[in-house]
Amino acid sequence: MTNTPSQSTSSSSDSPFTLSPSFVPQFHYPDRLLVGPGPSNVDPIVLSTMSRPLLGHLDPDFLHLMSMTQDMLRHLYRTDYPLTIPISATGMAGMECCFVNLIEPGDTVIVCCNGFFSQRMVDIATRAGAKVITFQRPWGEVFEENDLNAIEEILKKEKPKALGIVHAETSTGACQPLDRLGKLCHQYGTLLIVDAVTSLGCIPLEVKKWEIDAVYSCSQKGLSCPPGLSPVSFSPRAEEVMAGRKTKVQSWYLDLTMIRQYWNSDRAYHHTAPITMIFALFEGLRLIFTQGLENRWEMHQKNHLALKAGLEAIGLEYQANPKYQLPQLNVVKIPIGIEDLKFRKTLLNEYRMEIGGGLGEFKGKVWRIGLMGCNSNPAIVSKILSNMEQCLISQGKAIPK
Repeated sequence: MTNTPSQSTSSSSDSPFTLSPSFVPQFHYPDRLLVGPGPSNVDPIVLSTMSRPLLGHLDPDFLHLMSMTQDMLRHLYRTDYPLTIPISATGMAGMECCFVNLIEPGDTVIVCCNGFFSQRMVDIATRAGAKVITFQRPWGEVFEENDLNAIEEILKKEKPKALGIVHAETSTGACQPLDRLGKLCHQYGTLLIVDAVTSLGCIPLEVKKWEIDAVYSCSQKGLSCPPGLSPVSFSPRAEEVMAGRKTKVQSWYLDLTMIRQYWNSDRAYHHTAPITMIFALFEGLRLIFTQGLENRWEMHQKNHLALKAGLEAIGLEYQANPKYQLPQLNVVKIPIGIEDLKFRKTLLNEYRMEIGGGLGEFKGKVWRIGLMGCNSNPAIVSKILSNMEQCLISQGKAIPK
């Protein structure tokens, strides 16, 4: 005699976890012009490359591609540092990678704070156990020549292990001069960590010449690739510090003592690399060097000047000092009487164009307009100016004749 269950089992068609084919969700992928602080639009050639069949992450051909990608990254960073690789995560993972590999609990870190992303450095360094000392400037300003004496006094007094600073502050549109800072830090045994998330591939960045010890960026801005990789580079001096650690790196995933063995000649397995993203990065880098890196910098500057002339002609004022304005990220003040969110929603919904709003102290006060990578071209400059002028008029702003 068989036992009969007290309650019958539902068929799969009655399960609340079964979707009828007619109810399987679909999504219409809209086409946007992404001219905010990032991500930017991906170069069509890069998108096409991403449709190529996968290779295994230890396939000899893929390993060869990795080596070529590393070599181009070194040229892009203007350095020959061996430890130059793309971290398998977005730009903020690059920031965390630099700090957790170089900082141990109890270390002193100086962070030069003048915007949203320098403040994020403070957060990450603190989480790594550092004693963080901040040197502050108002948002939108930079640390100028006359600040170097004050920085030197802090270095002399505190003897910090590292000093962190942002090269291109994405929240304010200001470009930080760096040419003398590395040498100054090294006089006091301090490492220089630099955020190049919005600068790499857009403006001059001389990692070796400026004596930068750790630098990180991203794939989705000046490199015209999708988000998902964070190129980093470490000096031999930084490698010595990592080799002399007394404690394990806080993060297993970002521990360069293991990751580097996959990217160097050992090719030891650490994690499955994002193969398609590295295809994209390789192609994005190849396009940059086909154009010529200096030509790329000049392109960003030329299109910035055209955009700036047009924005000022329709009555918009830049936030950053003209001497330090970023060409790839134009931050302008929102005119009195214009509703920030309504303006950006109109651009998105009616013109299929995205710009960025303000962060932190600048929330509701500025717009952030990006001309990065393949988006830095005259046709897009014209489209931005035309669309923004129409949206300003729709909110009642009188446009200067």
